Amino acid sequence: MKYQFRDLVLTFMSIWLSLSPRCFSQVQPRPPQGQQVPCFFIFGDSLVDNGNNNGILTLARANYRPYGIDFPLGPTGRFTNGRTYVDALAQLMGFRTYIPPSSRARGLELLRGVNYASGAAGIRQETGDNLGAHTSMNAQVANFGNTVQQLRRYFRGDNDSLSSYLSKCMFFSGMGSNDYLNNYFMPDFYSTSSDYTASAYATVLLQDYARQLGQLYSLGARKVMVTAVGQIGCIPYQLARTRANNTKCNEKINNVIQYFNTGLKKMVQNFNGGQLPGAKFVYLDFYKSSQDLSTNGTSFGFEVVDKGCCGVGRNNGQITCLPLQQPCENREKYLFWDAFHPTELANILLAKATYSSQSYTYPINIQQLAML
Repeated sequence: MKYQFRDLVLTFMSIWLSLSPRCFSQVQPRPPQGQQVPCFFIFGDSLVDNGNNNGILTLARANYRPYGIDFPLGPTGRFTNGRTYVDALAQLMGFRTYIPPSSRARGLELLRGVNYASGAAGIRQETGDNLGAHTSMNAQVANFGNTVQQLRRYFRGDNDSLSSYLSKCMFFSGMGSNDYLNNYFMPDFYSTSSDYTASAYATVLLQDYARQLGQLYSLGARKVMVTAVGQIGCIPYQLARTRANNTKCNEKINNVIQYFNTGLKKMVQNFNGGQLPGAKFVYLDFYKSSQDLSTNGTSFGFEVVDKGCCGVGRNNGQITCLPLQQPCENREKYLFWDAFHPTELANILLAKATYSSQSYTYPINIQQLAML
């Protein structure tokens, strides 16, 4: 709390010192020393949600122990034992405090960025309805539009100055997993698997996603990271449901999501090729990274790669962590925290790999994107 207050004071002072009696609109707030970009805006699902689902009626919530058992602030609504991927990434970019959830971000705090992510959210509007309320990607984009309107007040309506400021910020969008887990591969609740072939479904998803990302661009996003869908055929939830003959993954699911991932990478190429002038998109290959962490787990220190640290049933994957359940003791030895989500250590390893190397990034890494 002390550091968050100090950052807000520094941000306010930078604005105040930049003021001209004649032209308030020329304000260009400077990030605190060591912070590589002025702000960080986050869109996504439970992999990066940091509390936006806490106050709504949904099964997709994590504001209870043992979630957050290793996080300094305890259970905040993060779906893991500690930091999420974007928490670790923000620290690598020099942010001294965590990006606040949109459910409580207010005032000058908006200048540092906002996390709009919501557990169970997807690209399609209906995705995740089986779990209850959530904030879809459409709604997250709309919420960012509201944020831009609020920020415009700090720039006295000077759209050029605001656009210049936002062009220096980083944007992260991690969507698509729930459009498969909580839509396409749930035929008892959704008709999409009978309405579309795997290829056709990926096409309509990407069309919607391109529209949503285009809206972010029109609102000022210029440095954008988008993630592939990870190896969701290998998560404990799927292993608990379909594992047979000692197979390690549900390859049918893994094969289907490749249509989306391949199309998303092509979309990034098109965006960077002139479709969205002045923008730079980076594709984060979460499929390959999750595959490497699972296949070569021992080289990263993981001893258990096929079951959750907490949960219920086979592979601890049939039900997520129950309130006050005792999780595994050696959490750094587990790749998965629960039926769906990685542990803090896995998040940190991925953040470091995507930040400073190109093992899982295209066409540049995140550090290079921040420096543009």
